[in-house]
Amino acid sequence: MTSSLVGPVRAAVAARVPIDADEARSIERTLAELDRLADPFSEDADPVHVTGSAIVVGPRGVVLLKHKRLGLWLQPGGHVDAGETPWDAALREAHEETGLAVEFRADRLGADGVPELVHVDVHPGGRGHTHLDLRYLVDGGDADPNPPEGESQEIGWFAWSDAVERASDERLAALLRTLAPPDGPHATG
Repeated sequence: MTSSLVGPVRAAVAARVPIDADEARSIERTLAELDRLADPFSEDADPVHVTGSAIVVGPRGVVLLKHKRLGLWLQPGGHVDAGETPWDAALREAHEETGLAVEFRADRLGADGVPELVHVDVHPGGRGHTHLDLRYLVDGGDADPNPPEGESQEIGWFAWSDAVERASDERLAALLRTLAPPDGPHATG
């Protein structure tokens, strides 16, 4: 699956219009790494690898969680499992970390059923790893997050403006500012 997945992922990254210079650099690095890596979706094949993240939105705003190890307020996300796409990893991680019944936003699905890539971010991932993070917009409904034991319990819905303020990473804050609906803090982006 890796070889057949690289082409569509590379095309989505190449087609992405960056929101700022940081994302432009991340896109450039991700494209170079996708060309270099034999298995860009495996965290075991190389310290540099693709991850998938979810920007969970709903009528209540945006879900953020305080990362257990890093102590930072971020979006849910993580490594791509064998046989998984980055967008499937984003959806799985969002469900695992929030306990919410998440699904891709219907208005952000392509004709092929693949969700729109809404952001690319390259960042240190711990243990000497570099994450090529591909981010997707996910509908989280309006239920209260209910993360299972072992996941961060510091989690919640935030109005868009509060999420921008709470985000520990400026690149995430920039994305949230870009995605925020123009018609109020509780709209769904």
